[in-house]
Amino acid sequence: MAKQTTVRLPEDLAEAAEAVARVKGTSVNALIIESLSAEVARVRADKEFTTRANRLLKRDKELLDRLAR
Repeated sequence: MAKQTTVRLPEDLAEAAEAVARVKGTSVNALIIESLSAEVARVRADKEFTTRANRLLKRDKELLDRLAR
């Protein structure tokens, strides 16, 4: 099942996305999914990002554990 969301794009970016999708023979929705999937894969492969994410998650868990006491 897909989750629906609204994305507000600046007009120039929306127009560019429409043009790229049209040339690729796909929809803007598919272009956004493809682009977002590529970005998620890129940041998952970024060691600095994953280190920072793990540090934040650890800190959040510590804070939640303190609140639960």
